[in-house]
Amino acid sequence: MTMDLRLLSLASLVAALGAAGAQAQAVDTPRSPLADAQLTWQECQQLTGNNEARLACFDRWAQQQTLPAAKVPPAPPVLAETPPPTPVDTSMPATRVVSVATEEGCRDRQYGSLSRFWELESSTSCGTFGFRGYRPLNVSLGVAAHDPETPTSPAPGRNGVDRPYQAQDLRIGLSLRTKLAQGLLTGNDPVKKDSLWFGYTQQSTWQVFNEELSRPFRTTDHEPEFMYAYPTDFKLLGGWRMRYTGLGLNHQSNGQDLPLSRSWNRLYLMAGADLDDRYIVTGRIWKRISEAGSMHIDPSKDDNPDIEDYIGRAEVKGIWNFDRNNQLGVTVRNNLRASGKGSIRLEWLKAIGDPARSNLRLHTQLFYGYGDTLLDYNKKRTVFMLGLSLVDF
Repeated sequence: MTMDLRLLSLASLVAALGAAGAQAQAVDTPRSPLADAQLTWQECQQLTGNNEARLACFDRWAQQQTLPAAKVPPAPPVLAETPPPTPVDTSMPATRVVSVATEEGCRDRQYGSLSRFWELESSTSCGTFGFRGYRPLNVSLGVAAHDPETPTSPAPGRNGVDRPYQAQDLRIGLSLRTKLAQGLLTGNDPVKKDSLWFGYTQQSTWQVFNEELSRPFRTTDHEPEFMYAYPTDFKLLGGWRMRYTGLGLNHQSNGQDLPLSRSWNRLYLMAGADLDDRYIVTGRIWKRISEAGSMHIDPSKDDNPDIEDYIGRAEVKGIWNFDRNNQLGVTVRNNLRASGKGSIRLEWLKAIGDPARSNLRLHTQLFYGYGDTLLDYNKKRTVFMLGLSLVDF
């Protein structure tokens, strides 16, 4: 009996020591933060000593970008056992996209589209006085539902003459911008970066199939403007975030003499929001001003006194990045009056080649409403366009 008690006591002592040792080991080797953290691609990139852990880290990072938090599966054991890398700077919020950056700097694709476009963060800034894309550089074939109507305006001496223009034409869009200054209000903020821009857009309609009229350019609209963008990060309902607000000064004219001269100036407010970079909404609302800078328009010098009633006083654009190769968009303009006049433009852009390396897109558009061109500002048109565009360069 004495021997049995001694053996039992020894077994209990061994078990207690084993439990204490296991507990001590658990304290000494805690679960890695990589298993529970919201990962960044930089942390995964630094796991160079363990290929299995590195791949598991990138897989989990991709899951965190695409799945709701409740549906993200538990971390694999290899991540729970892998020590975290040297801490990286994650103070700048990156809009989540399913893409591993292939190059760092101003076009780093870990940041969202709005941040890259307006260079809202220090790590997306490309500096000043370099050329960027603005609206798509586009060459497309346009086919309208009917031939262009004779240009008219309620202003005296602004009605054109009837010419045999065709419903089909070639459309050429050129658009560039440059950053004039940055940090005007954000100063030395380590994250946010505001910016002042100058942009120029030109849209031409070329009657390339109209041999009867010797293939003329029917109209060319010129649109220089100044834009100021201020970075924001306001949380909205449903996970949406307000990414920027700003204002702009815009002039648009067709550069023609009377009776076909058309022009106007606008001061506008703008803003943009996104949801995980998959859904993007931008908007502008404007007020027309005279060429002298006054809110009062001189009727005797106004080529198109009712232009706001047709082209509108505000626009909203929505973008859906369906996948890495396809983008769908809709732009709605409205005059904010009971008549509800304005326009709608539907777009589909399909990547040609790898979208991470190529900015070329097959661009399909359908336009319905007023303002297809300045010359047609008060004519309702339906135009289908198919062509090629360069975007985000």
